[in-house]
Amino acid sequence: MLLLKVVAALLGLMGADAMLLEGIYCGKKNCYDVLEVTRDSTKSELAKSYRKLARKYHPDMHRGKEEKAVAEEQFKALANAYEILKDDESRIDYDYMLDNPDEYYAHYYRYYRRRVTPKVDVRIVIVAAISIISIVQYYSAWQRYDSAITYFSTVPKYRNRAQDIAKQEGLLPDNSKRGPKRQKTSKDQMEAIIKKVIEDKMDIKGAYAKPKLSDVVWVQLIIFPYTAAIYLYWHASWFWRHTVLKQPYSDEEKLYIIRKHFKMGQHQFDSQEEERKQELLDRKLWVKENFNEWFEEQEEITKKQLAENNRHKQYRRYMKTKGVGRMTFDDS
Repeated sequence: MLLLKVVAALLGLMGADAMLLEGIYCGKKNCYDVLEVTRDSTKSELAKSYRKLARKYHPDMHRGKEEKAVAEEQFKALANAYEILKDDESRIDYDYMLDNPDEYYAHYYRYYRRRVTPKVDVRIVIVAAISIISIVQYYSAWQRYDSAITYFSTVPKYRNRAQDIAKQEGLLPDNSKRGPKRQKTSKDQMEAIIKKVIEDKMDIKGAYAKPKLSDVVWVQLIIFPYTAAIYLYWHASWFWRHTVLKQPYSDEEKLYIIRKHFKMGQHQFDSQEEERKQELLDRKLWVKENFNEWFEEQEEITKKQLAENNRHKQYRRYMKTKGVGRMTFDDS
């Protein structure tokens, strides 16, 4: 009876070793056998056995060419086995494979998932990505703002006005006045002063507005709870005041409704001239019927302008005679 139990145990061990998968973990070898330990061995026992065997099979400890080659292979197997068993999660996966040898695909999946998955914490990757996006966003916004200032400094209307302001504030010499001494300003200094005056005095709105730290992605994420609370409060207040209490709209609220009718973004609408906004208010375009009537009028005006435009006439004549969709036949 005892002999049968011993034989059954040996067959079980042989079957388990036979089910070890090639290409993952220690291949057809048992990692515990490679390190000469058992499944109950602790981490310290694993490390102790690994150091002892590593000294024994280190290639530098062998001089013969064949012995060195054998020792090198054994040393690599030791290092691989220790790398697998010293990590708790990897050891759990390996023990699961030993206990469930029939789940081939699951074992391959667990092994390669651990090998392929980045070892860097995902949270660090997310933080780094958001930081890079925020830096690029802020830098790009400053580039757009600088290009806008440079453009306005070349427009005669704004350039002349900036020069007058600079002379009034004493930033530039007023050469029109007669005096014993005339100050000279270099071209670069003059350009810098004009740009500074435009930057200080002109309120650029829209996509080319002066960058704010509050617009950066990082800041937006930090203040998101506050922004969400303000958003909910604003809509609830709007519903209560204008739907329930039927209160009239303020000018700011009228412009908000008009902007929604135009389907324009906040930056795009803010870039409109104040005279233009006042014209929209005078036409009462926050009322949908008035907006539709105004929109039809603008379409008619645009059609008339195109009809009177010579280039558009030429384009229509070309499309009529030679344009896309015209079928011709070769009579030759």
